Amino acid sequence: MRVGLFTDGLQHLSRRDAFAWCVEHGITDVEMSVGPWGARTHLDLDRLLADAAERAVLARDLAEFGLAFSAVNAAGNPLHPDPTARQDAQSALRGAVELARVLDVDRVITMAGCPGGRTGGPIGVFGLWSTSNDDEGLWAWQMAAEVGPYWRKLSDWAAATAPDVRICLELHPGVSVYSVETYRALRTYAAANVLVNLDPSHFWWQGADPVRVIGELSGVIGWAHGKDTTIYPDRVALRGVLDPTFPPDPASSSWHFSAVGDGHDLVTWRGLVRALQDAGHDGVISIEHEDPALSPPECIARSAAVLHDAVAA
Repeated sequence: MRVGLFTDGLQHLSRRDAFAWCVEHGITDVEMSVGPWGARTHLDLDRLLADAAERAVLARDLAEFGLAFSAVNAAGNPLHPDPTARQDAQSALRGAVELARVLDVDRVITMAGCPGGRTGGPIGVFGLWSTSNDDEGLWAWQMAAEVGPYWRKLSDWAAATAPDVRICLELHPGVSVYSVETYRALRTYAAANVLVNLDPSHFWWQGADPVRVIGELSGVIGWAHGKDTTIYPDRVALRGVLDPTFPPDPASSSWHFSAVGDGHDLVTWRGLVRALQDAGHDGVISIEHEDPALSPPECIARSAAVLHDAVAA
């Protein structure tokens, strides 16, 4: 098991400076973004695909700092109801798969996407609320009409284009594939090259146990993000976990993402690492900075220290 970094957390640094920072903090692997939800400050997708010299510069930088480029992140909404936004996300995802192939990177990280409602609209609609009276069957319709068919086609294309690349979906509330059950539903359409990016922070705030989730997903976890969640029980008791505050405010929100170890102790993280290994993922845990209470360097450094200890154990 290795400690990596999703370098969007250091988007304020140049690529070489970010690589140097990683080395100073014992980080061995980098994940970099090309998708519309990413910072895209450390990779230029179009130039890298078109220009062998640009790829050589990237290879030189990685070799100089002794880092492995382990995943291309193409986060975005490939099912966005706006045609332009949809095209941008789909193009970035296909470009990420092609880039991974030419660079011998075997992981692409993204989300499954979230389409609109039955009548369209300008933004995606998270079709979760089966207890509402407006459209109880919306999620099932989205899977059958939009999500499943898109991922069947994309999975087939990726298998033919880049057979060694695995696309790892972050199970993220707000997109249509966000849980064990919704991933299993997707896999009735997509092939074995569509795996899971396990980010425990997205389960903790919902009240789910990431270790149990990992056990249920044994054999299909292809990537993991290192991010914690700090939960405030006294605030949850009054406001619940569906807190609309944005951006999250550590002084008042029911919960917020945090540095590894700040929301759950080292013993918990050691158990989570063991669970990942038992489930067949013995590769990278890639730190993702989203802590509103800490600067990016402080959050990443604290996360790295805890993860190094958890991995060593």
